[in-house]
Amino acid sequence: MEFSLNSYDGALPVEVTIDEDNGRYMIRKSDTSGEFFNSPIEMVKWIRDNFKPEDFCIPAEFTRMMNSLSQFE
Repeated sequence: MEFSLNSYDGALPVEVTIDEDNGRYMIRKSDTSGEFFNSPIEMVKWIRDNFKPEDFCIPAEFTRMMNSLSQFE
């Protein structure tokens, strides 16, 4: 599962990747730095703590992503 969200703070989109088959849970932020997690639960918690819908050009895309990720809570 991959998501790409355009944010207001950078030219590159925020990329969220959940690859359960290979155990990859990561976020590439718009400044090209990244975050890596040991589980999807940790990643979802980090997203909730650090991003909000208003950070993105289309807030509804963030909401849809969070609805998809709610299965990991």
